[in-house]
Amino acid sequence: MKLPKGFVASGVRAGIRKKRPDLGLIVAPDGATAAAVFTQNRFQAAPVVLSKNSLKKTGGRVKAVVVNAGCANAVTGKEGTDAAKRVRTRASELLRCPEDEIFLASTGVIGVVLPDKKVRDFLPDAVNRLSTGGIEALSHAILTTDVGPKVAQTSFTIGGKRGRLVGVAKGAGMIHPNMATMLAFVMTDANVPAPTLQKMLKQSVEESFNSISVDGDTSTNDTVLVMASGKLGNAPKDDLSDFQRALDTLCRELAWMIVRDGEGAIRVMELEVTGAKNDRDARLAAHAVVTSPLVKTALHGGDPNWGRILAAVGRSGAKFSLKKISLHAGQIALVENGAPAVYKEKDAAKVFARERVPLRVDLGVGTGRAVVLASDLGHDYVSLNADYRS
Repeated sequence: MKLPKGFVASGVRAGIRKKRPDLGLIVAPDGATAAAVFTQNRFQAAPVVLSKNSLKKTGGRVKAVVVNAGCANAVTGKEGTDAAKRVRTRASELLRCPEDEIFLASTGVIGVVLPDKKVRDFLPDAVNRLSTGGIEALSHAILTTDVGPKVAQTSFTIGGKRGRLVGVAKGAGMIHPNMATMLAFVMTDANVPAPTLQKMLKQSVEESFNSISVDGDTSTNDTVLVMASGKLGNAPKDDLSDFQRALDTLCRELAWMIVRDGEGAIRVMELEVTGAKNDRDARLAAHAVVTSPLVKTALHGGDPNWGRILAAVGRSGAKFSLKKISLHAGQIALVENGAPAVYKEKDAAKVFARERVPLRVDLGVGTGRAVVLASDLGHDYVSLNADYRS
């Protein structure tokens, strides 16, 4: 897969990890407008703090992204910040641009200072390997516990011109709304002003990366960055509605990949909550269900134990009607008007045995709605996280 016009990328091994590639680089040779959203965790990693400040200083202008795996460089104090700054300085020297146009991102173990000398020593190699087809190498260099890379693309039309969006992401654990242990970088050749891009990204994230859950945890390094090179040549005032549609689609696809790759996951629950008093209540109910260990383990076993789902809704704080609440698995009604429906257990079990398990809860009190994707929880999740630092 080739990147949109105006971007090149690469991925190399700097030795932060024992065997795998761990250093990625994205470059917009002529620069790009940019927008980003970050973790809501109060312990924000050094690269997050620096990148947020840089975007403000430049008014949303980025020349390059330096991203590493194997070390989060989070909760590392001044030593970690200085290490990140040295990487930024070296990258700016190699790419001949202001330091604030270098965007930093890291992922890995919290509490470990970035071995910046390794990164600085291998940055020239990453620069030399830059290419329009470098997204494959990049996609491998940013992984942690992921089973495999996550890359997606789509197209759109602005002012009669056909443009492209390409995105790459990582994430498998510590995944929950309000961002997660995930990084996502989206590149487009569209010409979109930074303030407009920020608004559009925020909308897309709410319906994608902020609507997924693997384990209920959120991390210190989460970042979603969108960069627009402007090489499409559209006018800034052109209708961007198709671009918004494409960005929404791309973010949802990457979000789906993250949940499907949830640590040890074999199924994804596609939970839709309707009939809530408002959207906030819908999200409360949805989040209670998708973070319930009882619901998630039943999902792993393909067990249509719907009592666990309603019990989670009941403690969520969302308002609902005891006499009107209903629950469907696909087209099968499990609960209707607050009482068990008539159905065959084997039919419900077939739905719960799918890779994608569609569930719909109607709270029966309003028009509020929320959709959340969530993985199951099985033995492999415990094994992976019990041995993570071993």
